[in-house]
Amino acid sequence: MPRRFTLTVIPETLAVCRMPPGAPLPNLPEGSFVSVTRTAEELSVVVSEAAAPPGVPNHRGFRALKIAGPLDFGEIGVLATLSSTLAAAGLSIFVVSTYDTDYILVKQENLSRAIAALRQAGHEVVEPNG
Repeated sequence: MPRRFTLTVIPETLAVCRMPPGAPLPNLPEGSFVSVTRTAEELSVVVSEAAAPPGVPNHRGFRALKIAGPLDFGEIGVLATLSSTLAAAGLSIFVVSTYDTDYILVKQENLSRAIAALRQAGHEVVEPNG
């Protein structure tokens, strides 16, 4: 039997921003969700839409679903299970991983479809104020 997960919808709307690889880290506000990843090719920042650095390429209107954790580093198939469910529903995702868990981001206009697909697959989705 496939593993079932509990996901919580993060209330704020997020922006995924791309900055040059050598750019200094922007001043990021405290928030319920901030992710910064630097590679040789880019600096990616995920923050609330209101905190998106001005003048940089970005995609706005994302909502995050947090997988209940902490997840064991040896656990196999967490993202495969959830992403295949969302792919079957025709939804693209952007994933951010942390030490404790993973966050699946979907566009705001697809959030209700994502929640319905995950619930239909047997996962629990907890919505803000619900």
